Amino acid sequence: MISHLPVLQVIVPLMAAPLCLLLRRAQLVWLFALLASSLAFLISILLLQQVMTSGVISYELGGWEAPWGIEYRIDKLNAFLLLIITAISTVVLIAAQTSIEKEIPKEKHTLFYILYLLSLTGMLGIVSTGDAFNVFVFLEISSLSAYALIALGNDRRALWASYQYLIMGTIGATFILIGIGLMYQMTGTLNMEDLSQRLPQVAQTRTVFTAFVFVIVGVCLKLALFPLHLWLPNAYAYAPSIVTVFFAATATKVAIYLLIRFTFTVFGLSFSFTTLPLQGLFLTLGLAGIFVASSAAIYQKNVKHIFAYSSIAQVGYIIVGISTSTVMGLTATLLHLFNHALMKSAIFLALGAVVYRLGTIQLSSFHGLGRQMPLTMAAVTIGGLSLIGVPLTVGFVSKWYLLIALIEKGWWLVAILILLGSLLAVVYVWRIVEAAYFKEPLAGSMPVKEAPMLFLIPIWTLIIANIYFGLDTRLSVQVAQSAAQGLFGVSP
Repeated sequence: MISHLPVLQVIVPLMAAPLCLLLRRAQLVWLFALLASSLAFLISILLLQQVMTSGVISYELGGWEAPWGIEYRIDKLNAFLLLIITAISTVVLIAAQTSIEKEIPKEKHTLFYILYLLSLTGMLGIVSTGDAFNVFVFLEISSLSAYALIALGNDRRALWASYQYLIMGTIGATFILIGIGLMYQMTGTLNMEDLSQRLPQVAQTRTVFTAFVFVIVGVCLKLALFPLHLWLPNAYAYAPSIVTVFFAATATKVAIYLLIRFTFTVFGLSFSFTTLPLQGLFLTLGLAGIFVASSAAIYQKNVKHIFAYSSIAQVGYIIVGISTSTVMGLTATLLHLFNHALMKSAIFLALGAVVYRLGTIQLSSFHGLGRQMPLTMAAVTIGGLSLIGVPLTVGFVSKWYLLIALIEKGWWLVAILILLGSLLAVVYVWRIVEAAYFKEPLAGSMPVKEAPMLFLIPIWTLIIANIYFGLDTRLSVQVAQSAAQGLFGVSP
């Protein structure tokens, strides 16, 4: 059984999705989905342990040897991503049953869990597979489920948000497929490890340059890199709260994984950052994303919109880390993938609790909420502090490593700009804190109860993780650093 863990990681949620149809009661479906996600989480832990001790795992589907057959290839990078995705998925599902009560019609609850598990399957497949065409297949599974999940909510604006995401996501997926097709034309293989060995021989051809551009632009559309981010704010703001939590913590992380995999492994570091001017482009777009999105967040009146624009800014920090093309910069990037998943899932889950009690997420409705929902608003505040990068939180850890990477590179001006970008985060987080703690409730508003326990347990699990991994960084830093060294071919 241990030898089949790479494929079981994908098979478990994939098989669980249609089995949900056999369970008639919504509560049973919820428990079954939670069990499937928990099992996937356990498998990811075992895979990470195995990779950290024994090295890369290669799993050949059907006994067909790579590159002729499809290979699942697990190294430290994707084992780390598998852990992030499954951990967040499991914690989020604890609150799912309560959250969707008021946001999704009852007759669609089973459909929600089926789509959720299919989206999870797609993400895990993207990260696990070593085959470039299978990346596209799993990308479509994940994306199609995502479009439907966003459209499930009661708010009619979710339909428009889903449609926007559908158009942009389809363009991105098509670009990726064209790039993969051009690579296959030049090399005759789809195996990513094999591609990394064959592409350097034809690297100076126009076809490979074109393939690179198509893949990078397609992936950047998926990860919402500025200025290709227009689909994200509405998708996060109008989707059901539990869907927003799941996607904010995982979907963009999977797209960033693809960006790292294609630039560092498939095309190679030298081609991506020396032959082509990717370093300057990423640095410029990353910094622009930080300042434009953070500035936009300050003026939003919908709190989900505030943190949606914040996510675009955080993608900017991650892209700046990649642009350094150093081990330390990539370590900071991988750390921020982990840390941002923790902080954003905690914040959006707390906002989901507010939606559950108030039915709205407008900033004006937060007046006096700090006294009425103290545990929920304390979670939003701590998550916001982590987002800013205050010491003793995970946000501080990844920004600290990013600043070290920039200073080592000699990019002092960029380091200063990163600090200024963090100050913008102070402004939009303060707007929420001010409304919750320093303003009186609106005249005529009804008293509000604290969030239900099934909300508070996962919210505070994530908040405690934000603080714990801000103090004890051994796991996150060790795995991120080891994965970064592996991508650069540096011995630990």
